[in-house]
Amino acid sequence: MKVIAINGSPRVNGNTKQSLEIVGNILAKNGIEVEYVQLGGMLLHGCRACGGCFKSRNKRCVIQDDKLNDVLEKVFDADGVIIGSPTYFSNVTTEVKAFIDRCGYVSKANNNLLKHKVGAPVVAVRRAGSNFVYSAINFFFGIAEMPIATSSYWNMTLARDIGEVQNDEEGKRTFENLGENMVWMLEKLNG
Repeated sequence: MKVIAINGSPRVNGNTKQSLEIVGNILAKNGIEVEYVQLGGMLLHGCRACGGCFKSRNKRCVIQDDKLNDVLEKVFDADGVIIGSPTYFSNVTTEVKAFIDRCGYVSKANNNLLKHKVGAPVVAVRRAGSNFVYSAINFFFGIAEMPIATSSYWNMTLARDIGEVQNDEEGKRTFENLGENMVWMLEKLNG
């Protein structure tokens, strides 16, 4: 089994990435392959609502001058997807939003390519607004017909400066529990 862990933060090794790695380490210890994709900082176009993906039905977005189709190919081939985002003014980063919109349309245009893949959100926040980020990602998983892995608390960490997630004991436990629950779900769905 394979999970794609998407880092929506432009901070390549920031708290979002470190949070994804906490979850990913649990998955890897249980024999699940994890591939990290650096989405944050990528120059991505938003969805144009052109309907081209419904015409071509080739599992690709018709926008060709960015690298999102490379990411989509990995996501559609995976058994699970973790989307990590820091909190930017109580929402996901622009790169995560572009991914959600374009991935969602391409998936729907191709007979729901995301259906039954396990999804999990991972959120980093300085202080407040994380619930909106958590919700935005979960709304995407819900409309894509993806079962959502949960944890013992909302999948978020209180961390601003790079590395502060390592001091958030409850956040780390939450991410470890998320990893364990995701393993369980993947095994049940793919066993």
